[in-house]
Amino acid sequence: MCSSMTLEVKPSRRRSGEKRSMQVSSLNEVKIYSLSAGRSLPEWLSDRKKRALQKKDVGISRRIELIQDFDMPAVSSKIKVSRDGQYVMAAGTYKPRIRCYDTYELSMKFERCIDADVITFDILSDDYSKIVFLLCDRYVEFHSQHGRYYRTRIPKFGRDFSYHYPSCDLYFVGASSEIYRLNLEQGRYLNSLQTDASENHVCDINPAHGLFATGTVEGKVECWDPRTRNRVGVLDCALSSVTADKEIDGLPSISALKFDGTLNMAVGTSTGQVLFYDLRSNSPLIVKDHQYGLPIKSIQFHNSLDLIISADSRIIKLWNKDTGKVFTSLEPEHDINDVCIYPNSGMLFTANEAPKMSIYYIPVLGPAPKWCSFLDNLTEELEENPETTVYDDYKFVTRKDLDNLGLAHLIGSPLLRAYMHGFFMDIRLYHKVKMMVNPFAYEEYRREKIRQKIEETRAQRVQLKKLPKVNKELALKLIEEGEEPQNARKKKQKKMPSILNDDRFKVMFENPDFQVDEKSEEFRLLNPLVSKISEKRKQKLKILEHQETLGEEEEEEPEGKPSDAESSETSDDEKGWVEEVRKQRRLLRQEEKLKHQKWFKEDQQTVLEPKFFEIKAGEEFRSFKDTAKRQKLMKKTLGDRLQLEERVGALSVHDTTVGSKQVTFKLKKSEQYPRVSAIVSSEQVRRKDRGDSAGGYTVRKAGDLCFLSKV
Repeated sequence: MCSSMTLEVKPSRRRSGEKRSMQVSSLNEVKIYSLSAGRSLPEWLSDRKKRALQKKDVGISRRIELIQDFDMPAVSSKIKVSRDGQYVMAAGTYKPRIRCYDTYELSMKFERCIDADVITFDILSDDYSKIVFLLCDRYVEFHSQHGRYYRTRIPKFGRDFSYHYPSCDLYFVGASSEIYRLNLEQGRYLNSLQTDASENHVCDINPAHGLFATGTVEGKVECWDPRTRNRVGVLDCALSSVTADKEIDGLPSISALKFDGTLNMAVGTSTGQVLFYDLRSNSPLIVKDHQYGLPIKSIQFHNSLDLIISADSRIIKLWNKDTGKVFTSLEPEHDINDVCIYPNSGMLFTANEAPKMSIYYIPVLGPAPKWCSFLDNLTEELEENPETTVYDDYKFVTRKDLDNLGLAHLIGSPLLRAYMHGFFMDIRLYHKVKMMVNPFAYEEYRREKIRQKIEETRAQRVQLKKLPKVNKELALKLIEEGEEPQNARKKKQKKMPSILNDDRFKVMFENPDFQVDEKSEEFRLLNPLVSKISEKRKQKLKILEHQETLGEEEEEEPEGKPSDAESSETSDDEKGWVEEVRKQRRLLRQEEKLKHQKWFKEDQQTVLEPKFFEIKAGEEFRSFKDTAKRQKLMKKTLGDRLQLEERVGALSVHDTTVGSKQVTFKLKKSEQYPRVSAIVSSEQVRRKDRGDSAGGYTVRKAGDLCFLSKV
């Protein structure tokens, strides 16, 4: 169960006598203290104005500001802690900058602005004297205590890098299939490593034996030996991350990678899964899904409790690496960009899509760091003397509740405090009024408890099953499946809710239109054993209907064969499933053949009679051949048409004495067709030749149609 509250605490070491506010959340009885909750002051205010606001505003003066100015102007992208634990480095924007905080002074030590946004960085020394930054414009910057020491450029855009301490080599991966190596001792690039991937997203080096691993866009992890510069293994994480109950849209790529000890490694995918590997096996020991479908951005290990801390942009999950059980989780208000654990403590730093960087303290993970050891005293006091929140003394009621209690006339009075869609009222007043309105509430409560006890005892008896009017056999089948023991079901199969209890399928058992047709082809092919199973179910259905009429209870097991015999019969039915399907197909083919024979006999027995349709008065029928000739003639040119008419004799062309030409046309009489009485198909007038007379009509054929006209 997850809960959240804001507590006021009194520090024992710092500023005694002054209360501080701290936000506490709890999940699985693990308390998480947010040390950065509360109002923040604008950056552009002067120091004098800030001090004045801290004196006047109670909310600002009571907040816990663990590290002063622990924020960025707009967004923070990366955060890391130096190996000595004294300095906290953070990168953010806008403008692109880095900030260094001294934990011993609880304030910011320095700030540097750079030319481009920081993709990632690493602290090479124990303190902040040697830092390497990978920028988004392909530049790599080396910073010392005084500022930028040197900058160089890599051939392709980089996305991550790792430092190999024994050889002083920097390994850069990015939008290329090559892994670039920069030797800091010689100050030059070495021969790059060629991978099989098109792009590489993340990389990491095992500090125990120096194994270098890179995560590719194709969802694979390639491991290289820096001593021989040869690839020693490939893990296909994309295939292992896809489970039976998981639907993915595309190919999962590697978005996070982290080594743990000598043999363990955790891999995060872009679809929200974390895979925990033993390097001696190519299959993961456990796959943890964040259930959000967001890329995993950070993976950390907590070895004392055997926990893995994985984070995407929405949630940080702490879970056991052996069982996968969630230990606790926290969801910040803003999206997460990076997570950092302070060494050997229970403190977490997060870089967010917000100006303020978050600080969380989880006492179960470990003690507070030395520079803020007073946090242990604060949390101990809170656990010894838990304070109730303000809302515990009030009851939230709506207008309908006030009408039922008869307190609607109190709206607007100090006894009711308006809040959202209701009101807050004193809990003592609420209980007193409720007792006056319903003095027999205890008797009703007692009767309800007695009724529940009776229902529990009735549930142990054999109850009569009332079946619906429609699809009785389907309902009986669902009831039998619901009564199956849990051990008999498959382990991986999830228990689904019954359709009988779902209102969405209620019409299926009420409307006769949804009755299952057992004689249909689809039903017979999909249910090859339905004949044997339905016989048993029909017998049981008759028994139930008989008991419904008599009002008797159904026996747990109908008389006849014992359960062992039924189980053996079902196993035999499963073995003969293929034969039953073949038998059903043969029967369907025979039935289809009989249907075709029956239709053929009916066609032979039927006698087609011609139907007569008379053309409307005033309309003239023209044959299809004349229309086709006329359309073909209209497509020709004028010269071709004149030559055709001249050959037919419809016109004559000859020269005159003055040099011109004279064209003489002869009008051709159109063929008179008799009035058509009907148009019928050629099938209706069988074995009739052109010009045959039938019953005073003359048959004229034109293609597939016949025209009947009176003689």
